[in-house]
Amino acid sequence: MSTTVTEIVAPARPGTLKILLREPAAAVSLTLVVLVILAALLAPWLAPYDPFDTDLMAVMQPPDGKYLLGTDGQGRDMLSRMLFGLRVTLAMGALSLGIGGVIGVAMGFAAAYYRRIDGLLMRLADIMLSFPAILFGLAIAAIFGPGVTAVVIALAVATVPLMARIARSTALVVLGQDYIEAARAQGMGDARLIWRHLMPNCASPILVFATLRFGQVILLGSALSFLGLGAQPPIAELGAMAAQGRTFLFFAPHISVIPAVGIFVVVLAFNVLGDALRDALDPRLRI
Repeated sequence: MSTTVTEIVAPARPGTLKILLREPAAAVSLTLVVLVILAALLAPWLAPYDPFDTDLMAVMQPPDGKYLLGTDGQGRDMLSRMLFGLRVTLAMGALSLGIGGVIGVAMGFAAAYYRRIDGLLMRLADIMLSFPAILFGLAIAAIFGPGVTAVVIALAVATVPLMARIARSTALVVLGQDYIEAARAQGMGDARLIWRHLMPNCASPILVFATLRFGQVILLGSALSFLGLGAQPPIAELGAMAAQGRTFLFFAPHISVIPAVGIFVVVLAFNVLGDALRDALDPRLRI
């Protein structure tokens, strides 16, 4: 008696990048993010002028053929300062998210894996969440003085409890799976289990949250700089540039409007990209 075996092959799932490019909003946001990062990295070569050079004969010049985005109150080229301002803004966001993310993820994993310290770590996270980032910025600026360092520390501290909660909730789901019990039964140590099983299976939701948080961090960092707690003159930073143009808002609005629009576009692009990543990385939503 012969037995016929029919092999059922699951349909291939498109890759994450293909899913992102398939959706118009996600493709546009991804393109904007890539262009913004490239513009920041290549600022020294793309900037038509030195961002610190002044032209007293072209103070508050509106956009024209020579100065594509006009000049500010000291005759400095707005396009050049925008490119270098992107570098500072993105660097502040990346540093604060990186520092706060690493500490927060480690804190969340520790709370989920070692349940005896779960309550202590989560209460600490609750205490940190009760203080807004603006208040952290004021306190740290009072200690260290205003500047980029104060903003990075404030935003990193504000990011820690958020990342800890996301990492903990994701890790608790993963630790309840059968393959974790099987790994423990085989005598796999804590460090190896966390590295080989916990971290890879928690990466997707953490990456999605980090992308969304990056937009929030940029907005908060720009707000702190707008209040005078962040980058100090003559450093070019988008929030500080928007603040410097407040005095000329009625007769030279481009000095404030252009950096503000830049912040809006960058934050929106990262938010849309984060939402698209969530859909692309969620197996329940993939076709």
